[in-house]
Amino acid sequence: MSIPQDERRPSPEAMLRAARAEEVKIEHGGKLKIFLGYAAGVGKTYTMLEAARIRQREGRDVVAAYVESHGRAETDALLEGLECLPKAQHEYQGVLLPELDIDGVLARRPQLVLVDELAHTNVPGSRHEKRWQDILEILAAGIDVYTTVNVQHFESVNDVVTQITGVVVRETVPDSILDRAAEIRLVDIPPEELLERLHQGKIYIPEQVAWATEKFFRHGNLIALRELSMRRAAARVDEEMRAYMETRAIPGPWPVTERLLVCASGSPFSEKLIRTTRRLAEELKAQWFTVYIETPSLAKQQQENRERVWRDLRLAESLGAEVATLTATSVSEAIIDYALRHNVTRIVVGKPNKSRWREFLRPPIVDQIIRLSGAIHVHVVSIEPAPIKPGSHFSRSKRQVPWLEYLASLVLVTAATMVSFLVGSILSPTNMVMIFLLAVVLAAVRLGLKPAILTATLGVMAFDFFFVPPRLTFNVADSEYIFTFIGLFTVGVVISTLVAKANGRAVALRERELQTESLYYLSRDLAAAVDLESIMAAVIKNISETLNAKLAVLVPEGEQMKISSISKGLALDVKELAVADWAYRNRRTAGLGTETLGSAELLYLPLHTASCFLGVLGVKLGQVADYRSPHHRRLLDAFVTQISQAMERVYLSMQAEQAQILQARESLERALLNSISHDLRTPLVSIIGALSSLRDETLQISDTARKEFLTGAWDEAERLNRFVGNLLDMTRLEAGELKMKMELCDVQDLVGCALAALDQRLKGRTVNVKLEPTIPLVRMDMVLMTQVLINLLDNALKYSPIESSIEITVQADNTFLTVEVLDCGPGIPEQDLQRVFDKFYRIPIPEGTKGTGLGLSICKGIVEAHDGRIWAENQQEGGLRIVIELPLDEKGGNDKIK
Repeated sequence: MSIPQDERRPSPEAMLRAARAEEVKIEHGGKLKIFLGYAAGVGKTYTMLEAARIRQREGRDVVAAYVESHGRAETDALLEGLECLPKAQHEYQGVLLPELDIDGVLARRPQLVLVDELAHTNVPGSRHEKRWQDILEILAAGIDVYTTVNVQHFESVNDVVTQITGVVVRETVPDSILDRAAEIRLVDIPPEELLERLHQGKIYIPEQVAWATEKFFRHGNLIALRELSMRRAAARVDEEMRAYMETRAIPGPWPVTERLLVCASGSPFSEKLIRTTRRLAEELKAQWFTVYIETPSLAKQQQENRERVWRDLRLAESLGAEVATLTATSVSEAIIDYALRHNVTRIVVGKPNKSRWREFLRPPIVDQIIRLSGAIHVHVVSIEPAPIKPGSHFSRSKRQVPWLEYLASLVLVTAATMVSFLVGSILSPTNMVMIFLLAVVLAAVRLGLKPAILTATLGVMAFDFFFVPPRLTFNVADSEYIFTFIGLFTVGVVISTLVAKANGRAVALRERELQTESLYYLSRDLAAAVDLESIMAAVIKNISETLNAKLAVLVPEGEQMKISSISKGLALDVKELAVADWAYRNRRTAGLGTETLGSAELLYLPLHTASCFLGVLGVKLGQVADYRSPHHRRLLDAFVTQISQAMERVYLSMQAEQAQILQARESLERALLNSISHDLRTPLVSIIGALSSLRDETLQISDTARKEFLTGAWDEAERLNRFVGNLLDMTRLEAGELKMKMELCDVQDLVGCALAALDQRLKGRTVNVKLEPTIPLVRMDMVLMTQVLINLLDNALKYSPIESSIEITVQADNTFLTVEVLDCGPGIPEQDLQRVFDKFYRIPIPEGTKGTGLGLSICKGIVEAHDGRIWAENQQEGGLRIVIELPLDEKGGNDKIK
């Protein structure tokens, strides 16, 4: 029989995953092929070169950008005929070290480039810290890459390798690089052959062989590392196979590797069934799964059974199973669907212990699974249930009967009977059936399935006894009523079942809606959060409202856990902090509701992402039973994931900001060093040249030349003194250590001191000074403000023509003193008017003009320290105007200069 086209169509999730995979390939441009080994010397580089030569014979442009032959003749022979790019040389501690030349590769743009040693750490000062980052940049340019790496360098197995070999591998590669590879080729030789190569000196020089044999190249270590590499390659192949099956809607399973599945139900023998599956998985060396299917009818089960389910799932997880909780209307269909999606080859179920008549009325789940299993093997395990103690909660729950619901069923039937009596004169007995059906529907909607079936049964009996001739007996005169009874009962049961299922689905949908709504609101608030404080506020608000809980978020600070945020009314003592510390250090959930430190008052869940552990979330729920509720735990796990991602985002943002600050600081330091090296060296060269000439007695120097030498040295020394003074002033300003001596000062003296200090430089220049006839005394630091005016005049001298004049104007009103310095230079572009007061910022200057870019910045700092302000503006007729505005002191404002 042909399979309908709709059934062969891939699921939307599979198509979405395939589309995302294609997007990743397009985004990263080139294809990456990794030659994976388990130790040095297995032949990764040799195999890579062989594959490269094949690609070269096929006509592809192949270039060897960085290949380490380690002096092996057979490897060097394979390099012959391949274009080898020169390596970049980086100096480190006085030694030149070769590195991959990324710019050379990008400029050459071959189709395929060979880069050895994926896990290599670059020399400090290189563009990237790690070589795998170099390779990502090459791939982004659309160039294919062949590279080599050993399995011990991947992050996910770093701790395992340390445990096996006792050697901590420092150079690691993220597993995402392996996931991005278009192809992985496993390079493998037996450990005995590898050890023979080692002793022959084909891997290390003879002096290192003894050390390598003792530390790393032990036979047991090599066997374990070999298995790791094979498992990692096999896992990649398995992922590709599952992706192939999903995208082509192949039902499967393909029994390439064994996978086992067992279902937890909370029954007394679930624990033994889980342990049996664990032993079977161990024998088969297989991966295994444990699932719990929550149906609408099971959603109302008693708390005791929920706790049993929770314990079963935690047991399976501790034994190494992958645990999942699913919501479905059919247990058997959900199990088979999960098995097909995860390529499960064997399902383990328990042998049913129901009586035959109950199995006839309701087929056991085992039979349903077998009927739907298809190519999946079903193992039916015969296990006796665990003995139930007479006083246990489970035995008591069996005897609990909802008497009130059944009593309500009796009341409904009685009411239907009374209504039928009232309308009996106008309705025939056959039409009265609808009244009893109405009672069944009401029971199904309000009371549930079993009370509705009881209502249908009692309704048939009441209808027969009171309304079918002969009345008040269960005898039936007309045999046609027998079909009426059967129809009434059947329709009543069907209606009850359908309504009960509809109610169950509505409850499940409502529960899922509430979960989705809670996750949405939390994710929305976390997305809007820009710092840790707003993240903590969103966490406390949303989770407290959703779960009616109190929360505490703890983050590491040194060797202890610090409370970052906590709900009102919640306090953590030393014991609780110790439990939180344990959960963080051991990366495991602990506290109330777990098997670890269960005497705590809160449940502590580690906050972590794939790359780091961020802290611990402590939760105090309203009811003790909620700690073992799968519903609450699923929500908490989802909350933890969202919180962790939000915290990581903020931390990464902070790191990026710090990196930008550090980069800016380094740029500033480089600018400072460049400026200092130039501005210190230039006057020093002039001074040393003049003094050396004067010191040389063999030179015949005239008095005029000697005077010129001394004048030049003096000018350069003054320039050097001003520069060093500016640096010291800027340092004091930034450190907040500038101490001002405030006193009433005469502005006319201020202008005179500044002009006197620049007397030599002002020769031949015209300076026009305009002061109002009456200027108040101003409270200021005379020395510092003189320095400000000197810097402004010096700036005007540099940027204006030699034949032009400079103007100083001083005026005052009742509030401010205004000092302006005007020149006839080219002015400043509008976009640079604010930036000229930044440190080391200089606009293009006339040839031969010297400066450091600190003068105006120092002026701004000093003026602002006087509670004033300074700004620059271009004049309409040309030139620059720099304006200083200082507040007038009330005590000095009345003293006028006559």
